[in-house]
Amino acid sequence: MRLLAAACHRGADGFPRRFLNAFRGHPESDEGLQDSPFLLEFMADIFAVAQQALLGFDVELVDVERAPLGLLRVVIDRPEGVRIEDCEQVSHQLSHAFEVENIDYKRLEVSSPGVDRPLRHLADYVRFAGERIELRLAEPIQSRKVFTGILRVSEGVPPALSIECEDQAGQLQTLPFSFDDVVRARLDPVLDFKGKKR
Repeated sequence: MRLLAAACHRGADGFPRRFLNAFRGHPESDEGLQDSPFLLEFMADIFAVAQQALLGFDVELVDVERAPLGLLRVVIDRPEGVRIEDCEQVSHQLSHAFEVENIDYKRLEVSSPGVDRPLRHLADYVRFAGERIELRLAEPIQSRKVFTGILRVSEGVPPALSIECEDQAGQLQTLPFSFDDVVRARLDPVLDFKGKKR
């Protein structure tokens, strides 16, 4: 179950629409733009603004994404689970912060991560070691950039990351990867017909 609260706001048109309507990691976005250095830096700036605005709030800022039609999607989490009032409070706080920083959007959506929670930080990989993930890398390995399999994390500083997945012949393999090479990663649990993890 994903909790969601939304607030509307129309800001100044400070950036080209073709950049603002794309965002990292979504199939609807322009494939040629979603990993552009301009967009990634722009989204990192928005994430930093949101993170600063939420200091003192009892929530974790998981992700900030640009979606089509001017939607700005913010994902938050709490150890005890996200409540609807958390989404409403964060939506109100970020609406004010984004207006001050002149960040353009038409609609703000604040939600809990859901079952397909994105992995943004190295600590997320440690926390969710052993879970099934979908991983997209910047550079191909064995002519592939996208892998689905079990996340493995070894002890160490920094921890070594790998994914246990099938190769193109269907054989199980373990591929090491670097956190710096990750374009995006999300939990990808197998759900039964009732929507529960198996």
